[in-house]
Amino acid sequence: MSPKQQRGEETARRLLDAALDVHEQKGPEGFTVQAVTKASGISLGSLYHHFGSLDGLAAALYIRCMANLLDTLIAALGRTRTPRTGIRALVLAYLRFVETEPAQARFIHASAYAGFVPAHAASITAAKAPRIERMLAWLRPHAEAGRVVDLPDSLTEMLLIGPVAETARRRLAGDPTIDLRQASRHLPERIWQSLRGPHA
Repeated sequence: MSPKQQRGEETARRLLDAALDVHEQKGPEGFTVQAVTKASGISLGSLYHHFGSLDGLAAALYIRCMANLLDTLIAALGRTRTPRTGIRALVLAYLRFVETEPAQARFIHASAYAGFVPAHAASITAAKAPRIERMLAWLRPHAEAGRVVDLPDSLTEMLLIGPVAETARRRLAGDPTIDLRQASRHLPERIWQSLRGPHA
């Protein structure tokens, strides 16, 4: 990599880091071009050069945060063998990510219906799809053997990720009734039971 490319990557990284900090400290309302350039010390022209717009920066940040979350889940699956231990590990890894990386988790969940998503849907989907596929591919042999219910991938994903994602969303939104430690005790087994096949 040339020195110019290295400088470009470093500039992009600083903008993404600053954008995450601004979103965490000021919320969606304070997530502005002016706030990000001030926090990063990088010019408006450089921001536009690397990301095209604030929406482009937000989409790139969403892709980075989502990749970090999904890579965490894939790593958790990779350390297990049985479908039960894998599903439990994945759920616990998601909840730990929310606890240890709240800024990233908050940005992911706050961005679900954000204005930047439609225009950048293709790039977001392209970044997520291989990682989602790796998780589903881990489950498929277990589904074929009857150890996990054999459902369309979209429904398997909803049963696997849906409950823990909604728990995280409500916790990050400040719902006082959501206790992550309590969720860690109860959700892994409940989610496993929802996916358990007849030959498990």
